[in-house]
Amino acid sequence: MFEFIRNHKRWMYGILLLLVIPSFVLLGVEGYQNNEADTAVATVAGQKVSQQEWEEAQRRQIDQARQMMGPQFDQKMFETPEAKQAILNNLVAERAINAELARSHMTVGDAALAKRIGEFQQFRQPDGSFDMEGYKAALAAQGMTPAMFDQRLRRDLTLEQLTGSIQGTAFAPRSVSQRLSSISDQEREVQEILFPVAQYLPQVKVTDAMVKAYYDKNAELFTIPEQVKAEFVVFDPAAVESQVQVSDAEVTDYYNKNVKSYTTPEQRTAAHILINAPRDAKPADQAAAKAKAESVLLEVRKNPANFAEIAKAQSQDQGSAQAGGDLGVVEKGTFVKPVEDAIYALKEGEVSGVVQSEFGYHIIKLTSLKPAEQKPLAAVKDDIAADLKKQKMSKRYSEMAETFTNMVYEQSESLKPVADKLGLKIETVDNLTRKPNPQLGQAPFNNEKFLAALFGTDAIKNKRNTEAVEVAPSVLISGRVVEFKPATKRPLAEVDAMIRQRVTLEEASRLAKAAGEQKLAAAKASGDASGFGAPTIVTRTKEPTINTTAAIAVLKADATKLPAYVGVEIPGQGYGVYRINKVSQPANPDLERRKQEAQQISSLVGQAELFNYVEALKAKAKAKITVNASQLGAKQDGE
Repeated sequence: MFEFIRNHKRWMYGILLLLVIPSFVLLGVEGYQNNEADTAVATVAGQKVSQQEWEEAQRRQIDQARQMMGPQFDQKMFETPEAKQAILNNLVAERAINAELARSHMTVGDAALAKRIGEFQQFRQPDGSFDMEGYKAALAAQGMTPAMFDQRLRRDLTLEQLTGSIQGTAFAPRSVSQRLSSISDQEREVQEILFPVAQYLPQVKVTDAMVKAYYDKNAELFTIPEQVKAEFVVFDPAAVESQVQVSDAEVTDYYNKNVKSYTTPEQRTAAHILINAPRDAKPADQAAAKAKAESVLLEVRKNPANFAEIAKAQSQDQGSAQAGGDLGVVEKGTFVKPVEDAIYALKEGEVSGVVQSEFGYHIIKLTSLKPAEQKPLAAVKDDIAADLKKQKMSKRYSEMAETFTNMVYEQSESLKPVADKLGLKIETVDNLTRKPNPQLGQAPFNNEKFLAALFGTDAIKNKRNTEAVEVAPSVLISGRVVEFKPATKRPLAEVDAMIRQRVTLEEASRLAKAAGEQKLAAAKASGDASGFGAPTIVTRTKEPTINTTAAIAVLKADATKLPAYVGVEIPGQGYGVYRINKVSQPANPDLERRKQEAQQISSLVGQAELFNYVEALKAKAKAKITVNASQLGAKQDGE
């Protein structure tokens, strides 16, 4: 089982990420819609997963990671075939789970849904009540209605129950967790004898033949890679900005044509008391309801400040009564005509007479009125100018980018024409190699695609401009080889001293190892502890008192028969021989840590069970992936 977990941890992580992140945080995705014209990359339960959906899922994953990781975000980690394939696997798994939820009619009740919504602390007011208006506004800002959000949240709660029941029933036998904790706590008493490299350095005699042999055998160590000195020009948004201006007249004209965008419409909130009386009610019932409404109206007139309390006691509208009759923000077309007309006829704080609708008799109060407000031109002038400039820059960038791309190709004998045409600066850089130099960071010329073009046959042999290469979003570069230096091998005389030093160390390490192995064989034969140092304890839970490489070897060594011996090459230091005298458990094990380890092991078992369950659902839904990430990448590159 643990072998399975280790081998599938990356795939399991993807599945768990899918199940942990609620679908309602993936804003703007309402259900699944297939475009029949789009290429299908998978099918699940007879439904296609389109390439467009796959690409959108990749973008969402990148956006979420960018928000979570901040400055540490590296988009390249999501551009590998493995990362893309994992996202596709997650999409297929999600479809399979959704198909099972639909098939089995699994859902959660309204009470559980309301309880979860009520737990959103960001919508709690200081008095502890739920801020319904803030809740609605937050959803509206994300393009969702409460009904849309309810549907998504209901699905997520159902999924929580499903996965929780699977993981909750998984467990690891106590003997397994105890065994693993005991291995972790195990203490090994060892003695050490070292054969340091320095001790054997005087014995090494390096000859010219040894130096020459090392030089010939390791030619790549002494090769200076081919290099170029190049000119280059960079075209980016900064090159466009200086050529785009927005006049005051354009700002004013835009403002006048879009004045509604800078006007906050009138906003009314209202409350009502309803006495039920359908239009098809008997005349006597109608009369009784109307009389009841008029009686309530008199009570409201006497105590207008107590409208909310009267509504709680008298209103027969189950949806608003407990909220003091609150109807929230009123929008045109939301309420039946008589009620809406009455709301828009009232002044702030005013109470209507009895208003009849198809539902009964209403008493309406306009609780607040915020008049329409128009922002003056001066307040939005800078924003409009910035927006207009962006629009102009976007159009101008496309035009200039096309000019840049065409000119570096059509006038490939020099970069000067395109530099003069677009106002760009020709720069020079030396000692560029085929591979990016980490020390040059994100410099535009330190880009793998650009370097590949710069070292192309046409660029080196004919000294032609490279094609325009996009090295970052909206950043193009073209270069031209000024000087090419082929790969060369450093002369032997130049590296002689360095080789002698390396050979000396290698020979000394070989002598140290030979001596150590001789001691190891003798100790195994006799069991003798002579020459070894004082005993020390090595364990997995504490910093080792011996070299880390040696400690790992000691803990991995077979200690069924004691004393046991192990020899270890210690990089850069020499050779060590270790005598394992005792294997024991600590006198006072950390019980709290062992409890946590048992929980972690059970969690891993639960994750394995969940993985197997999802795989079974995929098989049940006849899920089939018809493309792989490398194919997608090839298609995109060729477009």
